[in-house]
Amino acid sequence: MTTSTNKTDIKDLTRKQLASWLEEHDIEPYRAGQILKWIYNRQADTFDIMTDLGKEIRELLSLNFTINRLDIIQIETSQDGSKKYLFKLEDGKFIESVLIPERDYYTLCISSQVGCAQGCRFCLTAKGGFIRNLSKNEIVSQVRDVLKDLIGSKHITNIVFMGMGEPLANFQNVVEAIDTITDADSGLGFSNRRVTVSTAGLVSKLLSLGNETKINLAVSLNATDNRTRDFLMPVNKKYPIEELLDACRKYNLRPGGKITFEYILMKGVNDSAEDANRLAELLKGIRSKINLIPFNEYEGSDFRRPEESVINNFREIPNRKGYTVIIRHSKGQDISAACGQLSANRLSHEQLIK
Repeated sequence: MTTSTNKTDIKDLTRKQLASWLEEHDIEPYRAGQILKWIYNRQADTFDIMTDLGKEIRELLSLNFTINRLDIIQIETSQDGSKKYLFKLEDGKFIESVLIPERDYYTLCISSQVGCAQGCRFCLTAKGGFIRNLSKNEIVSQVRDVLKDLIGSKHITNIVFMGMGEPLANFQNVVEAIDTITDADSGLGFSNRRVTVSTAGLVSKLLSLGNETKINLAVSLNATDNRTRDFLMPVNKKYPIEELLDACRKYNLRPGGKITFEYILMKGVNDSAEDANRLAELLKGIRSKINLIPFNEYEGSDFRRPEESVINNFREIPNRKGYTVIIRHSKGQDISAACGQLSANRLSHEQLIK
């Protein structure tokens, strides 16, 4: 649970920053690893239980830092096992994380911003506008707190930055959070190969992501011509398809790695055979795979999901040209499945009772 305090949440510090702070206070910097192991490996909520630290160190930490939890306001559970978490932040804002069940593990989809400034027409989060970036600790806490909630259940193995917000618009906090999420020694210990950042196409930060991390990249493409993508995704007016794909060709992929291109299929908008053929042409020369995502309808949306025959026909065209094409059917359709829906519902409720 979050608390109102002037103290810094220690999860906002990187290991290097914490080590420097300790050294400034005449404490051996290696203690940073011990402290962070308690927080991330042992789910410690207070410094008092860190028994391998001296009492004076624990008291000094308590005077200067907190170890906060996000407030879990609501959890919706789907018949297919998907769970959607609504978190309330210390300033009263809301974010969402979604736990997606796979065969023998979970994927956790996390948020990087409160709201989003990208204005994609098909996205419910965009309708609420942009409020602020999440801090490093608010990003990491989504993973840490859901892990605690799942103790005794099957494990989370995959982390995807595909929730509320544009990760590359909150670049530094996202990169620092990734460092903690993938730190095997004193962080959350997820494999780089199991962490994915999805972007609408902020070209200015794309190459930096590849140079500063070794995680997976997913690009939300959703159209094969600039006119359609301009309409669906305003970011395309600044970074048109040609510029985006040029950056993808230069992206620092690890050996054997591929860029995932996400393509949300919307009836009568981008689901034609011509679109499918253009998609295959556009991605030539890029080590890539394609995730087709039939549009997940929500109340008030202007877009509709294509028929299954259209979805399957679209898939076959790039597949025949040698691309790996996966149809990602939405889970959690019996709950507030669309990203931003649970948050929007909560805000509407709070406005009604004020």
